[in-house]
Amino acid sequence: VQLQASGGGLVQAGGSLRLSCAYSGRSFRDFDMGWFRQAPGKEREFAAAIRWSGGTTVYGNSVKGRFTISRDRAKNTIYLQMNSLKPDDTAVYYCAATSRVAYSALADSASYHYWGQGTLVTVSS
Repeated sequence: VQLQASGGGLVQAGGSLRLSCAYSGRSFRDFDMGWFRQAPGKEREFAAAIRWSGGTTVYGNSVKGRFTISRDRAKNTIYLQMNSLKPDDTAVYYCAATSRVAYSALADSASYHYWGQGTLVTVSS
């Protein structure tokens, strides 16, 4: 079971980045997937999640309207398109996977069983 996140980097405020998370090792076709982030000295925060079918998405309040989560089931990859980035978006971003859970549980990090290694996003002012 592997989740490999990539796409982080340094970007100026107002810019965009797209994160990718490739998953392998098991059939994740039936797994719900999520992105979480953790800034230095802060707790892990929910960013976005997508249902196994790709038909339902949910976003954290701090990223709603700026970030978009999507998945390509043929490529076993999920994406996080991040637009209008702010310095407060600076964090290590983690992708995670879980078997199908209730909609209300998608934003809870404790619901996720598999985690990637994280990719650093730095937004300069």
